[in-house]
Amino acid sequence: MDKNLLSFVLGGIVLALLIFIGYQNYASSEIQNIVPENEIGEKTVDFIKNNLASPDTEFSVLGVGEANGVYEIKFNVMGQEDTAYVTKNGKYLFFQPFDMLPPEPQTFNKTDKPDVGLYVMSFCPYGNQSEELMMPVVELLGDRANIELHYVIYSDYSSGYPEYCLDEESKYCSMHGVQEVNQGIRELCVQKYQKDKLWGFVKAINDNSTYEDVDSKWEGIAQGLGIDVAQIKTCELDEGIALLSEELNLTEQQYPVQDPSKHESSESAKIAGSPTITINGMIFDGERSADGYKEAICSAMTNPISECEQVIEDQNAAADGSCE
Repeated sequence: MDKNLLSFVLGGIVLALLIFIGYQNYASSEIQNIVPENEIGEKTVDFIKNNLASPDTEFSVLGVGEANGVYEIKFNVMGQEDTAYVTKNGKYLFFQPFDMLPPEPQTFNKTDKPDVGLYVMSFCPYGNQSEELMMPVVELLGDRANIELHYVIYSDYSSGYPEYCLDEESKYCSMHGVQEVNQGIRELCVQKYQKDKLWGFVKAINDNSTYEDVDSKWEGIAQGLGIDVAQIKTCELDEGIALLSEELNLTEQQYPVQDPSKHESSESAKIAGSPTITINGMIFDGERSADGYKEAICSAMTNPISECEQVIEDQNAAADGSCE
């Protein structure tokens, strides 16, 4: 029998049994003899190995924790990770939990000055739309919110180096080619050293170049905006890999999400696509509009400023899509 099907069947049977015997009866009698957390992992794996698998199957415990009143046991079976759930008295085992309660939207942690990250690819059309929606928010809120651009970096993407990746190891890549990686670095450099020029530079790049010609056009665009081109070129050469390494680390982290229902009921996710916005470390799942962004950021302020009461008008919502 297929392993996933076996897990599903076993999980369904045991869950039915748990429901049948009644939770109150279980809580009053069975829960008294709790198996310690440091013992339950090996006990569970031994039971699975001796009763549900062939004798030569290799198992190892990866970790044990508590989830919704039962033990959650992560284990490795023949090189693949799996999860089992066991009641705290060690009596009932199941593999497939069913959540009967819909996940509830979460609120952002409040701070005096919210940290906001807009994660894009520099030539993703959906990301470009969100950049332009964020621009009036940056102008309105000023230094009362720390709004920064970040870049979605992939490793081993498509054909790799040199078409899509900056390095021969193909660690730092982007969906629209290596020129997109280069432009991401340059925008990070402008953000680091000439931040007051950033959003104007981003807008001009979006309007006047593509992922196919930006390497030849960016200098003229930057000079027209009064950007110190020499400083950006030095930053790109000397700091480019370090900046990309930081962006890769950020995109590979797990973040709590505002609305689990938009993430297959998962309460956390990585930065998978462009655009993605984080506010005080949580992924924003609301409307893609300038006023929607403003409202979300203001909701993360300990004491919202008067500018939060202003409505940002004449802004259309961005298309509900992403580059990923």
